[in-house]
Amino acid sequence: MASEEESFAVLVHHRGSIKRKTRSGVKFTNKNPLYIVVNRTTSYDDLVRSVLMKLGLEGAKRIKKFFYRIPVTILHDTVKYDCLTIGSDEDLQVMFLCRRQFPEVRGSNRNTTNVATAAGSSSMAAVASSSVPVYEPAAQLVASPSFAVDLNDGVRDEVGSFDVLPNALHGVPPVGVGDGELGDPDEDDVEPETIDDDSGDEVVAAGPALAGGGSSSGTQQYPPYFSSLDLDTMTHEGALGHPVGFGARDAEGNAGLTEFQVGQQFQDKDEALLSVKTYSIRRGRKGIWEVKRYNGPHTCLATSISSDHRSLDHSVISAFIMPMVRADASVSIKVLLNATAAHFGFRPTYRRVWMAKQKAVGLIYGDWDESYSEIPRWVLGVQLTMTGTVAVLRTSPVLVGGQVDESQAYFHRLFWTFPPCIEAFRHCKPLVSIDGTHLYGKYGGTLLIAIAQDGNSNILPVAFALVEGENAESWTFFLSHLRQHVTPHPGLLVISDRHNGIKSALEAPDGGWLPPSAYRAFCIRHVAANFALTFKGKDARRLLVNAAYAKTEVEFDYWFDILRSEDPAMCEWANRIDYSLWTQHRDEGRRFGHMTTNISECVNSILKGVRNLPVASLVKATYGRLAELFVRKGREAEAQMGTGQQFSQHLVKCIEANLNTARCFTVTLYDRDNSEFTVAETTPTGTFSLGTYRVSLASRTCDCGYFQALHFPCQHALACCAYARVSWSSYVHSVYQISSVFNVYRMGFTPPIPEGFWPPYDGPTMIPDPNRRRAREGRPRSTRIRTNMDEADPNRPKRCGLCRQPGHTRRRCPQVVGSSQTGRN
Repeated sequence: MASEEESFAVLVHHRGSIKRKTRSGVKFTNKNPLYIVVNRTTSYDDLVRSVLMKLGLEGAKRIKKFFYRIPVTILHDTVKYDCLTIGSDEDLQVMFLCRRQFPEVRGSNRNTTNVATAAGSSSMAAVASSSVPVYEPAAQLVASPSFAVDLNDGVRDEVGSFDVLPNALHGVPPVGVGDGELGDPDEDDVEPETIDDDSGDEVVAAGPALAGGGSSSGTQQYPPYFSSLDLDTMTHEGALGHPVGFGARDAEGNAGLTEFQVGQQFQDKDEALLSVKTYSIRRGRKGIWEVKRYNGPHTCLATSISSDHRSLDHSVISAFIMPMVRADASVSIKVLLNATAAHFGFRPTYRRVWMAKQKAVGLIYGDWDESYSEIPRWVLGVQLTMTGTVAVLRTSPVLVGGQVDESQAYFHRLFWTFPPCIEAFRHCKPLVSIDGTHLYGKYGGTLLIAIAQDGNSNILPVAFALVEGENAESWTFFLSHLRQHVTPHPGLLVISDRHNGIKSALEAPDGGWLPPSAYRAFCIRHVAANFALTFKGKDARRLLVNAAYAKTEVEFDYWFDILRSEDPAMCEWANRIDYSLWTQHRDEGRRFGHMTTNISECVNSILKGVRNLPVASLVKATYGRLAELFVRKGREAEAQMGTGQQFSQHLVKCIEANLNTARCFTVTLYDRDNSEFTVAETTPTGTFSLGTYRVSLASRTCDCGYFQALHFPCQHALACCAYARVSWSSYVHSVYQISSVFNVYRMGFTPPIPEGFWPPYDGPTMIPDPNRRRAREGRPRSTRIRTNMDEADPNRPKRCGLCRQPGHTRRRCPQVVGSSQTGRN
């Protein structure tokens, strides 16, 4: 047997070599191959110089890279080969290691002479790539690896990412020259590729795509040369030299290796398992099974072919999607699924990706179950951080064997609000929108939110509650504390949907929400959605919404008559709801022009992603998000005050728009106190016009309805102010003043006290209610009741289902196109 220091020959193809892919792998063909003698001490530069000297091209050309014909898979007694790019000393060592560790595997009898005489035979035919029976020859022969060389006139290029092969060969070294014969029956050529010597085009090994492949500097992926892997024996001190994916470290602590090597280290067994699974997925290996018994033949046909991979479990997926989840916890399962499929080449189930996301969220933001036990300490900590914080926690008993377990308690409900929110509401518009949104994650539930609005049309959440769902009891819990701690003001308007639980809570005699202490109004978006469940067609729904937004009874009748002409039953349906609850002309100016609850805007702009977090991280996020909001909006208002502005930007824009149309009016004064006027439009200013309007500056009313609905002068009132030479600013509600907007955000948040300094909690351990856990099997069921509100806007540009960017479809997504092109290289 040849020793490690023994020299041996390699066969080098050049000048127009052809690389072919056959059923048995890759092969090189060339009429005049070179023979170069190498040994263990030969460096990559030595090999390059030897080839150029043999060709007589030293100083004239430079070698870009070598292609090494390497065995990659074995099935029973058949060997297949592929290309390995050689571009560094480390790459050469792979070939030496392969030959040295498995010298007993050779070619067939008919190739034995060729192998033995490879170093001296100049008439050797091209290296074929047919299947080679593996056996132990009588004589110990020296293997001769096979190369193809790529020449270029320019400077030698750095080789980029190289693809690896779908199946790894265990226990088979590189086979030398003469592995087959020309005209072999297995020589079914596929996609021949020419390795030119003058074109300078890069030719890399073909194979399935693999992101993050190695380079010629020693980090490219090499086929494994080990027969087994015992994970139970792997320690922190190093690996057994098996291929890995991500997470491995070498002896110097370098991360990101793509192959196992002696000296690599892992944090624990789970990291080693993840690395092996990832490598298996990258290689496309699904395991080799031997048929022991066959009860056939079978005549049934499979209805589908699975594209899943058993090693692509939720742990592997979780590690891959971790950066995406960390950047945006609200990223959809569909996006994560498509990204996983594009990266690994296998499409997992929706349920598996959903589980992977929950695991990733748990690793980033804390365990889902343990998160509930943190709630009591958070309550103590936040109350210590900001005196005046309101947090009301409700639990339910845990029964064990019919007895109450005093050491544990189920989380039931939590209401909380912060002092800056309580103070801010005093300077906001005298209305509050309430709504609920479902929680996503391992455990279900509902987040109830109360939303206010400042004089600059900025929405502001002022109170929260975590409850089991929307029902009369949960809404009573939320609204009673909201009224007590945040909104004790008289004459307040509450905008909500038509949920019976809200109705029950607001109509409770001792709730404090009955007129004249408070009034109720419906969100027109929810009313229109309920209307569309009975009456189909977007035109009818649009007419109903226009009638609701009408600010005068005349305009309301105009739209309602059109709706009645479409179908009288539509008007009968609308008449069953009190007009004061859903129309603007009957609300007596309490809405300030707001017709919806703004829950979606609040969640998307301020609380984006919190529904996807464990409960402890969710409540902590509300503190951080509101602190950031108060800083940002407070600075904006302070900057506007510094420039001498008197009113908010929103009001200024509205006044400017009204002034542009105020020049088209004829004004007539009717009293000497400059308060009663008539305004005639010389040119209609909108789709609906009365022609002549009565304006009272004293009572701040106009027949158009805008003055009393929005609480600032309409275009007709501005014309009267100009006629009477009085300032319009005195007729603007104080909530629109920039000083009032600044007062909303004047009281800021204080930095939270570190958890280590929170007061101790000695009560029962808080645990999640097992009845709230989502189904363990099958696709997670959506808790949202989809209505016409969920219909996509036809004018909205379509987005890619993979990357969610507009301008292309999933089929032509750059991520997919890039992966497919890598696979063809």
